[in-house]
Amino acid sequence: MNTRQKLGKYKRWVIKIGSALLTNNGRGIDKAAIKNWVAQMATLHQRGVELVLVSSGAVAEGMTRLKWTKRPTALYKLQAAAAVGQMGMVQTYESFFQEHAMHTAQILLTHDDLVSRQRYLNARSTLHSLIHLDVVPVVNENDTVTTEEIRFGDNDTLAGLVANLIEADLLVILTDQQGLYEGDPRHVD
Repeated sequence: MNTRQKLGKYKRWVIKIGSALLTNNGRGIDKAAIKNWVAQMATLHQRGVELVLVSSGAVAEGMTRLKWTKRPTALYKLQAAAAVGQMGMVQTYESFFQEHAMHTAQILLTHDDLVSRQRYLNARSTLHSLIHLDVVPVVNENDTVTTEEIRFGDNDTLAGLVANLIEADLLVILTDQQGLYEGDPRHVD
């Protein structure tokens, strides 16, 4: 059985798309790219795949909307950019999924949501309900209420935790980097 045949057997997927694939080099969202990703996910959905999307890009979109040319270092400014940018991300995903007669839902999670047993079970129940309603949950970290000490660190980690939360059959992390690395390939000597 080849890889393509194996993938066809997996029913529940978590797909994480990195900022490099969703933004115009960090300058706002790339709607053409998002439209393409959504079309591919819609094809998967038509084949019976249950999808949960973990999406980056909110900070870059927020910076564009706020007309900031330099990424801030202060946590509160990053949180503000993420809050503003999340609106654009959600609007974009919703409009493109609607072209395929699909609904989306925004799910914002924090570290506390996944370590508190009650909140973990609530998040899991909500995600399972959305999946069974054929709604594509679009998950991101709730940056506006997290603190630097308890942040997931990146959406790759969040995607892994969400895959575990919903008992996904497959986790797909899409990035602009090729291959398997033991560290950040942009900083390899």
